[in-house]
Amino acid sequence: MSSTSTAVRADCAADRAGTLTFDLTAPAPAPDSVLLLRRRGAAGQKPGGTIRIPLSRPAPGRLRAVLPASAELAEGRWDAYVEKPGDEPAETVVEPGLRDLRALVDRCPDTSAVTVSARVPYPTLDGRLAVRSWVRAPHAEAGTVLAGPAGMTVRGVLYGVEAGEGAAVEARLPGEPDRVHRVPLTAPDPDGPAGSFSFTLPYAAPATGPVPEAQQWQLWLIPATGAPGVRISRILDDVWSRDKSFVYPGHPAAPGVRATPCYTTGNDLCLRLEPVPADH
Repeated sequence: MSSTSTAVRADCAADRAGTLTFDLTAPAPAPDSVLLLRRRGAAGQKPGGTIRIPLSRPAPGRLRAVLPASAELAEGRWDAYVEKPGDEPAETVVEPGLRDLRALVDRCPDTSAVTVSARVPYPTLDGRLAVRSWVRAPHAEAGTVLAGPAGMTVRGVLYGVEAGEGAAVEARLPGEPDRVHRVPLTAPDPDGPAGSFSFTLPYAAPATGPVPEAQQWQLWLIPATGAPGVRISRILDDVWSRDKSFVYPGHPAAPGVRATPCYTTGNDLCLRLEPVPADH
């Protein structure tokens, strides 16, 4: 497959339902061109699929593609191209223009919805346009995170399942199934939204084991005794990657160990433990 050297620029807008509109400026685009979204594969794997969206012409020199909220877009990162079909399809890189994502801020879907999805257009590090997509069923949306001196307190909203008897949160260390620490959910705020939850995770419990290097403890909400865990994340706004934009203070968890709430690049909430040199 060949590719052209001239890039197309796209302005993006989102509505509260999750529909994305792409307005493109292209030099003499072919009439049968489409907006192509290609999902990135993990290292060593093929991409996970493609989506082709027809282009309309709302104005001279402008092309428009609309990705409805109802369209399926698997979880992952999707790179954008303009594709000219033919015997040898040609792809043109799409660069990010203006992004109007105000409608995505503080979204509050119906808590009874079986599946929660979110899509955020964003600029990649190499200057391309991509879309970050999440699909969660059920979903635990993190809200306020308070990094206290002895533990982290989190408030959030649970979607697609109700918290019942034995509801708790587990801190899990990937690769070490025996290192799990559980705390109960606290009583929901009667004035809070439907599905609201909160918990406090003391730092000391995960830090009782060895911390020879930095550890990323995953946080899972267990809706009831014996129920499968729900990953705690924050996806219902316009931030495509929170790992560097949401930074919390660290506190001592044990002698020589510091604990810090944090987000991953995929917006999953974690507790990071790391050894502290003796002179700190």
